[in-house]
This record gives sequence, structure tokens and C-alpha cells, in this order.
Amino acid sequence: MIAEPCEETWQALPLPGADVCYVASWLVKDEADRLLDRLIDEISWEQHQLLMFGREVAAPRLSCWIGDPGTTYMYSRTRFEPRAWTPSLIPLRARLESFCGARFNSVLANLYRDGRDSMGWHSDDEPELGGQPVIASLSLGAARRFRLRRRLPRGTRPAPVDTLDFPLAHGSLLRMAGDTQRLYQHDLPKSAKVDAPRINLTFRYIHTPPSREP
Repeated sequence: MIAEPCEETWQALPLPGADVCYVASWLVKDEADRLLDRLIDEISWEQHQLLMFGREVAAPRLSCWIGDPGTTYMYSRTRFEPRAWTPSLIPLRARLESFCGARFNSVLANLYRDGRDSMGWHSDDEPELGGQPVIASLSLGAARRFRLRRRLPRGTRPAPVDTLDFPLAHGSLLRMAGDTQRLYQHDLPKSAKVDAPRINLTFRYIHTPPSREP
């Protein structure tokens, strides 16, 4: 599934070989405020246990995997079965599909309670997402620093053109498509200056249920 080229409303970000676009104010502040408050209450937040370096650790954030029946997702050797779409997420999915020119049957919701919560370097390149996944990432709440870096052989230092570091604003939308996940990693580092919560919704399309065992 390949998305349409960035529309005029999108800002294309300068990463060689990638297809990354950004809209700083996809939702106006009042709408973003209301959605943030509703989703904090609607979503069944959990602190998932992840397998890291051979041992289970608590994820440094709260999460919930939501989607259509059968959209099982494997991450860090952990199998996640989808919870049902919430009342606020159903119309949001349709709106994002229209705006991004892509289909979504699932969403990973992450709640970063403050700047101590984070997400490490990774790519959204699981087999069930397909070879060129379209990821629509909506940010609500505290602005947080977001980084992308090119995937290079171990010991190779990336050039400035291969890295990007910028804040994701309240109500902003980031779309990653094409070869972005194959060529780049992204993360959300800790920040001692942030004391307010942030919700991130990454809408995806699961092509086939994963066959791997956890």
C-alpha cells in the first residue's frame, strides 16, 4: 500500500530516500484539547512487559493496542491482541484515512505521563505491516522531541543530512510512508523539562496475522 504524494497542506521533511510529511496544526487547539481529555478516559491504558536483551522489563510508558478483529501485532516478542475501537477513535480513523490517502485497521496508543516516559530507537518494520507501511502519527498534549536517524552499519557515524530532530506539537500529524521504516529509525527521548502528559496515536494497517510465537 503506497500513499499519495504529500499534499500542499503537508510539509515534506528532508530525509534522503524517505517519505515523511508533517502538519503542525492538523487539529486546532480546542479540538486537540477535547480529544486528549476523552482519550485519557476512554482508552484502557496498560504498562506492557517487553522482552529486552533476554529479560522482561516494564515499558517506560502506558499503551493500548486497538484495532479490527484479527489485527494481532507482535512487538519485542510480545503478542498484542486488539481492543475495540473507542467512540472517539472511530471517526478519527475515517478522517485520517481520507486525509492520508491510506487505509488503517489498527492504532497503537501510547501515553507518556511526563518527560520521564520515552520510546527507544526502533523502526516500525514488523512483517505484518508490509514492505512500505503508511504510519499516521497524531500527537496530543505536551510537545515532545522526536528524532529520526538513518539506519547505517554498526560503527558508522550518520551525516547531518541523515538525521532530523524536531518537536511534535499538540494536534500535529506526522505521516511516514514509502521506504522510511526500512531506511530510518525514530525515537522519543526522555526530557527533564516536560511535566505534562502526551498521547501519541500511530495508525497502521495490519496485512496478515503474525505467525511467530512470542
